[in-house]
Amino acid sequence: MKWNELDTFVTVAACLSFSKAAVKLQLTQPAVSKRIQTLEAHLGTTLFDRLGKRVYLTDAGRLLQPRAEKMLQSLADTERLLQNLNNRIEGVLRLATSHHVGLHRLAPVLKSFIRGHGTVKLDIRFEDSEAAHELVRRADCELAVVTLDPKGGSELEYHPLWNDPLCFVVSEEHPLAGNEQTSLETLAREPVILPGLATYTGRIVDEVFAAMNVSLQPVMSTNYLETISMLVGTGIGWSVLPRSMVHPPTVALATDAPPMHRTLGIVTHPHRTLSNAGSAFIRVLGRFSDNATGSSSVPRGTNQVKS
Repeated sequence: MKWNELDTFVTVAACLSFSKAAVKLQLTQPAVSKRIQTLEAHLGTTLFDRLGKRVYLTDAGRLLQPRAEKMLQSLADTERLLQNLNNRIEGVLRLATSHHVGLHRLAPVLKSFIRGHGTVKLDIRFEDSEAAHELVRRADCELAVVTLDPKGGSELEYHPLWNDPLCFVVSEEHPLAGNEQTSLETLAREPVILPGLATYTGRIVDEVFAAMNVSLQPVMSTNYLETISMLVGTGIGWSVLPRSMVHPPTVALATDAPPMHRTLGIVTHPHRTLSNAGSAFIRVLGRFSDNATGSSSVPRGTNQVKS
């Protein structure tokens, strides 16, 4: 088996489409089909059933898929280990970040990194923090800079960078805006706009209300905090946003809730070797962290996030 055939197989299996795989691999569709046919001929079995324009994995394809992914990951790790021997910082760095972190935290980091390591090609994916965790878990991205899972998780490693306090917000013209303090029970009766409960931020807010036996019924939900800020500013309802995002026409609202915060930081995979470019990017991130020690090596086998 050839590595490029295995890579093509894994890509087609992930896309379940020869045409989409061709775009992702920057090949022609006939070239993708030829590689799959060659691999099937070598293995003596059919890996995909082609029914019209639809593609399905056969039993043999489903058996090969996880093994091929592991072989390709092992090859990539071996290449990184060998490349790291010469200490050169180059190649492609695949990383994921959330829209909020990308907009509000990464600009100076990227500027500094590019200035010092201009030969590195950055491949940045903007995803929800939860999706970014999954990209690192599947080794599709080398690292992610996102909101960290408040509950942690032994299968990934976390390195906190920024504490991100959260606060309740309303429009300046909202009836509650002038209150010295507002109870959660009162807030629960008002229209609310929140991130989805599948997001880490949404869960943090929901758990605060659940702890006081107060249920919420959002009138609207979106995972984009900038959109929530805009909607709150129009007076549609209240929400919870990072304190750094509170500015006219929104104001912070004092409540009887305990302090809330998110932790923003780096997610890596404990069984994946960091490239020189990845290690360099983490060092640059460390210079912009709350601690700003300039040293940001990610501890192996350690889960540091508890919110």
